[in-house]
This record gives sequence, structure tokens and C-alpha cells, in this order.
Amino acid sequence: MFWRVAENLVPCIKCIREIKEKQHHARELVEILCMEIAKSKPLEVEKIFKPILRTAIHVGIPEIVEEIIVSYPRVMTMTVHEDQRIFQYAIQCRRESVFNLIYQLDYGSRYISQQDKSKNNGLHVAANLKHEQEIIVRASATGPVLQMQRELQWFKEVKKFAPPRDKERRNSDGMTPAEVFSETHQNLVKDSERWMKDTATSCTIVAALIATMVFAAAITVPGGNNSYDGHPVLSKQKAFVIFGISDALALFSSITSVLMFLLILTSRYAEEDFLRTLPNRLVVGLITLFVSILSTMVAFGAILYLVFGYNQEWVLIPIIALASIPATLFGALQLPLLVEMIQSTYGRSIFSKQSDRVLR
Repeated sequence: MFWRVAENLVPCIKCIREIKEKQHHARELVEILCMEIAKSKPLEVEKIFKPILRTAIHVGIPEIVEEIIVSYPRVMTMTVHEDQRIFQYAIQCRRESVFNLIYQLDYGSRYISQQDKSKNNGLHVAANLKHEQEIIVRASATGPVLQMQRELQWFKEVKKFAPPRDKERRNSDGMTPAEVFSETHQNLVKDSERWMKDTATSCTIVAALIATMVFAAAITVPGGNNSYDGHPVLSKQKAFVIFGISDALALFSSITSVLMFLLILTSRYAEEDFLRTLPNRLVVGLITLFVSILSTMVAFGAILYLVFGYNQEWVLIPIIALASIPATLFGALQLPLLVEMIQSTYGRSIFSKQSDRVLR
């Protein structure tokens, strides 16, 4: 009864419900098929499950992988791609939804220690950046920095499961996981450094220009000063108070933004810096820059109202409309980057237990 009333009030609820029902029925079908396939001979089971597992991991469908593991636990020792097993292939494809199934295993670390023909364990795989992944990164404007951060998150997460001996174990090329990471991420580090410097340079110029303007506006009081006491003539006007507060806020926020971007420009750009240090500075710099732009527009609007809008309330409308254009443009252009950076740096980790269902 409740669903029917809700569907009549909000039509989109019906669509969501239909999608959820389809997903539920699809999972039930997968569960039944997996149980039936598992009853076959081992060679036939592995012949059927292997391409399905490989595709499910590559695309990132943890439900199929989970049902196969539950119905036929022996797939945990089966190679699904070349000589890689389930979790190693999930690490190579960077599919956190599949990798998170490791949290539901009692001894997940043993699947990270398994080696391939090149003596690469799971930590080596996490440290290795494939050429195909670099191509995908270059297709995005914010790709290098966010991808470098994501690569560090992957490496550190897999490192938690790896036994201490695996952290220094060398592969057939004589390289430890840390050395593999540095070797394969050289180009990504350079691209990330270049993107960070270009962004910081551009934003520093804007922030410095705003700081110069609002400082000049603060010492050049609109309306002038009284000759006998030096107090501003328009100090009793409400718009003047708004001007003073917004001008001070614009000055302090723009200087803070300049300092943040200068810290980015003078950073050493080590690999570890792209995990927290540089993203933190970029987020603070962009937020304070937006605040300074918004405060500058408010201060400028207050000045225009004091000078031209006395006893003419209609002047506020075009002032507000025009003043909102720069702030809106900056928000529209930089907000996606800022939101993505905040989510990647401060948001919920992409690595977490998906359910309490125990896998063996």
C-alpha cells in the first residue's frame, strides 16, 4: 500500500523499484546457475567459470564473483588471467569492488602472497602501472593528480594485507614492490607535477590580483573621510559595514590562497606528497580563492550601492546580478575538480567490507 501511494506521488520511485527488483532476480538467477554448474566435473566447472570470472573482474561485478566463490570455493586457487588469481587480477584491473571481497575471507593475506611466473606477488601487481591505465588517465583533465593519489591508495591498501617479507621480496627483475612503483609511475608523477604547477601558477596570479585590489579599496575609503576627525563619511551606512567586512574577508582569504599555492609551487613533489599533502593544499587554496572572489564581488557591490544607489533600491538588482557572474563562473568551472578532490582525499575510503557474508 505504501509503495503504491509513493509511486503515485513520485513516479521515479517506480523506476527505482523496478531496477532493484531486476537486480534481485538477476542475482537469484546467477546463484542458481552457479550452484548447478558447480555440480559438474571439476574440469568442466573450471572451463565454464574461468572466462566468466575474468570478465566479471575486468568489468567490476563483485556479485558474480562472490556467487562463484560461494558455490565453488576451489576457484580461489584457479588462475583467471594468464597466471594471476582472482585478487591479483582485481588489483591489476584496479577493481576495488571485487578486491573488497578479500575482507570477507578469513585468511585474505595468503592470496596476496601468491606469486606469478615473474615472481610478482600482490604488492608487485599493485605497484605496477600498466600502459593502458596511463592512456585512460590522460583522457581526463584532472586525471594525473587524482590517479596518482588513487595509485598510492591502492598500494597502501594492498600493503596492509601483505606479510612483512613480501614488502621487500624481489621479483624476477630483482625489484622490490617500492622500486616497481617508482619505476612505473615516473611519467605519472611528472604529469601530476606539471598539472599542479600550472594550476597553482594560474590561481596564484588571480589571488594576488584580488589581494592587491581589496587592499587598495581598504585604504581608499568610498565617500572620503571627515576633515576634523578622519572618520569615513559613510560609516553609518549599512552598506559601508558590509563593504568593510567583505573587503577584509577577501583580503585574508586571498592571502591565504596565495600562501597555499606558493606551498604547492615550492613542494618537493615526492610520490608520497600526492596522497595527502598536495591535495590538502589544493583544496584549501581553491576554497579560499572562491571565498575571496565572492567577497570581492560583495564589497564591490556595496561600493556601487553607496556611490550610485542612494535612495534607489532598484540599483541592487543589476548589482547583485552582475556581481554573481564571476563567482558563478568560477564555481561552475572549478567545483567539479574541488568536489572530486575532496571526495578522494577526505571522503569514505573505496576499500571497505561489502557485507558480513563469509567467504572461504
